[in-house]
Amino acid sequence: MVESAVYILVFLLAPAGVMWLCSRVKVLGKIGPVLLLYIIGIILGNIWKPDSLASIQDALSNAVVPLAIPLMLMSCTYRKTRTRTQFAALMTGLAAVVVAVIAGFLIFGGGIADGEKVGGMLTGVYTGGTINLAALKTMLDVPEETFILLNSYDMVISFLYLTFLLSVGIKAFRKFLPYSETLSEGSDEKREEKGKTSSKDIIILIGVTLLIVGISAGLGLLAGDSWFMVVLILSLTTFGIAASFIPGVKAKGKGYDIGMYLIYIFSIVVASMADISKFDVAGGLGMLGYLTFVIFVSLTIQVLLARLFRIDADTVVVTSVTLICSPPFVPMMSAAMKNRNVLAVGLTIGVIGYAVGNYLGFLLYRLLLLI
Repeated sequence: MVESAVYILVFLLAPAGVMWLCSRVKVLGKIGPVLLLYIIGIILGNIWKPDSLASIQDALSNAVVPLAIPLMLMSCTYRKTRTRTQFAALMTGLAAVVVAVIAGFLIFGGGIADGEKVGGMLTGVYTGGTINLAALKTMLDVPEETFILLNSYDMVISFLYLTFLLSVGIKAFRKFLPYSETLSEGSDEKREEKGKTSSKDIIILIGVTLLIVGISAGLGLLAGDSWFMVVLILSLTTFGIAASFIPGVKAKGKGYDIGMYLIYIFSIVVASMADISKFDVAGGLGMLGYLTFVIFVSLTIQVLLARLFRIDADTVVVTSVTLICSPPFVPMMSAAMKNRNVLAVGLTIGVIGYAVGNYLGFLLYRLLLLI
């Protein structure tokens, strides 16, 4: 009981300590809170594992993201001018995953049992999420041990992928692709944050957020287990954006700050889930190589296509993250890039990915059978 309470306090208070250090130590400020919390989380989760840790991780990770999404979306200003860019990012992102899956199958498929099924599942999970991976396991009659191994590899390599983006990837892509400071934070949001925020503003903001979460969760439950996450994310996004147009709800940008703190909590919690001891490399080197190839090659292809179609760096990064890691990771990446304007973009693309993931996964499976 005491260990559980201590762990909860660490998860809830560590972001405040890291933010304080980042504001006072220049080197840490350049690294950023998200990456630092990732490092702390993975160290903590692998050296101290009380019996209650898994339940604490699940409870916090499942609670903070649904609260953070509407809070952050309600503080954003939306522009119609970016529709073409968003559509281009979606199509290039999906195309990059499909090409990477096919190319990876040609390289690794021969050494993997049920390689076509693995390719189909990788397509589903890297255009949608874990829900698509589980659905395709059932659709394609994939053995349990294959599913478990693939899911374990995905957790570790996805963590390395996120670490790469947070450490050097974002900066590198901003130099290689179009990027503008004015497209990042946005002058409209900065103007909205000026002035005092009363306790009444905060109470209204939190009340609207809880209402949105409650309605969204209810709609998700009505949709059933297989569609719960899709409906939940879609509802949170829709209601969050709609609420941003209601006068008095934005609370002068404080919603974004509160939501960002919740995402910092999510960052350390998720990092603490990466169990290095369970990373069985010898259990399937071909599958590990295939999965790693798909993640990083799809990112490379997407960046090259973005250069061709003049898609900005932050949109590319958030699109890749929502496809590879699923929409719940979008607010974290938005916070890391200090760019709230890509938040709605990432969530919208992620929801579309959930919807098409099963179709693309099955189609790729059938295609790979012909190769």
